[in-house]
Amino acid sequence: MKNGQQPAPGAKETVPAETPASANRPGRKKRRIWPFLLMAAVLLLAFPLLLGKLRGGSAASAVRYLTAPVERRDIVKTLTGNGALKPADSYSVNTLLEGQILSADFQEGDRVDKDGVLYELDSSSARSAIEQAERSLEQAELSLESARRSQEQARRSYADSADNQNVRADISGVLVRLDVKEGDAVSPGQSLALIRDSAVMRLKVPFPSDDAARFWLGQAATVTLDGSFETLAATVAEISGAESVGTGNMLTRDVTFEVRNPGALTAGQAASAAVEGLSGAGSAAFTYRAERTVTAAASGKVTGVSVSEGDAVEAGQVLLTLGGAAANTVQSAADAVASSADSVRSAEIGVENARLSLENARDRLEDYVIRSPIRGTVVQKDYKAGDRVSAGKTLCTIYDLSYLTMTLNVDELDISSVSVGQTVTVTAEALPGKSFDGVVTRVSVAGTTVGGVTSYPVTVRLDETAGLLPGMNADALLRVSERKQALSVPNQAVSRGNLVLVTDASPSAASPAPKEAPAGYVYVQVDVGISDDDYTEILSGLTEADTVAYLPADTATDLMMAMFGPGMDEGPDGGGPGE
Repeated sequence: MKNGQQPAPGAKETVPAETPASANRPGRKKRRIWPFLLMAAVLLLAFPLLLGKLRGGSAASAVRYLTAPVERRDIVKTLTGNGALKPADSYSVNTLLEGQILSADFQEGDRVDKDGVLYELDSSSARSAIEQAERSLEQAELSLESARRSQEQARRSYADSADNQNVRADISGVLVRLDVKEGDAVSPGQSLALIRDSAVMRLKVPFPSDDAARFWLGQAATVTLDGSFETLAATVAEISGAESVGTGNMLTRDVTFEVRNPGALTAGQAASAAVEGLSGAGSAAFTYRAERTVTAAASGKVTGVSVSEGDAVEAGQVLLTLGGAAANTVQSAADAVASSADSVRSAEIGVENARLSLENARDRLEDYVIRSPIRGTVVQKDYKAGDRVSAGKTLCTIYDLSYLTMTLNVDELDISSVSVGQTVTVTAEALPGKSFDGVVTRVSVAGTTVGGVTSYPVTVRLDETAGLLPGMNADALLRVSERKQALSVPNQAVSRGNLVLVTDASPSAASPAPKEAPAGYVYVQVDVGISDDDYTEILSGLTEADTVAYLPADTATDLMMAMFGPGMDEGPDGGGPGE
């Protein structure tokens, strides 16, 4: 994209005494103009000789200048470019599967919605795979359940074997007898110790059934020891529901009493009982509340004794520790627990894999229904119902034609003038006389360098596209800056170094630049602003009362050819000198 340059319209011709330096339009690319600036300088020095050669050696011949007034006008700086129109989005619909197409209920030119169904492929094999995956998952879940049952059994076995290794008290009481010592070998069922709870004694006495029916649990009672007739406080602990026939055919019910042992009571001591003056039908012997013989549950060797005879022990307290076979059993049980944990984890992984396989099979079933990835228009349909398609093939192509885009390549010296949001006027050769409004939506920073010149892609969006189609070639005109009623001169009037040649009658001629000018003219220094194809903005150095002069383009070309020969009248880009 580059700025064009046209001769200033309405210019007048004058005849000066000599030719000025070639005009340079502000903002030109320096890498393209510097050789010609040098040529222009040499041209000025050799002007008398060239003038004579150009006019057949006649010194009377003169180069004609064009003159133009300094006036105010609107200046619009534009950039132009062209490119092919593209849809807002495009998508080639491919299939990942191989199979026969069962349905394809659309045609080229149809509009389709996003996720709308385009094709359906035969999915019988996928459904079979789902059924197989479901059965595999069910089997894996059964295997996991079995592994967990085995693990629980291994844990119980370990707990039992650990209990067998550590011999514990079944009840709380006093260890009245210890049958083994450390180092003894024991076998299952062998007596190891005797524990007795003698803190509370029990006495079961028959009472007349009618009297026993009036008693309640926890009721206070008295117990009288036979022989010493000592009385002790007691409480009703149990009342039997069964009746018995006692002496004289009396119906009786057993009532059990508990008596805190003062220390002298032993099993076998006889006593009678009474509750609120009602006496029992006889006497009975005391028993211990609890007495338990501790036996070995497994074979082994006593490796530790934790108690001594006479010690008070609590239920669950470790009395003895067995080693040997018992320890080996514990280790085997521990190994079984670890192995069962591995089995459970393996079964869990099996379930996870089976579930993933089922999910994948169901996902693959979805692949047999091919949906539109975008909302758009079908521009090409490659397969129809009944066709057989291979994996990876393109089934159809969809364009989103809600808007069109085009890409312009903007020169590095102009890219700073372009920004997102700028308006663009677009025309197409296919639609003569029509123009469309576009807008810059993206200015890329990824430039491309060709032949030492870097350009940057700029994306333009067109929302109004009536008659336009993707692939059409279009031209774009981008307004990068604008000045209203700017003080202006023709582009050719501005020479290198921002010098302008004015007539010596111009007011600004009173402040000449230090540069020799042809007779009747004066160079003045100016500050320039923007320029369009024809005019350059003057910020300072001239007034509206001034008249500028410049060399016609054809005269400059003749001078260059006279000095350097054919082929030098065009710059690298096909423009004139200084271009």
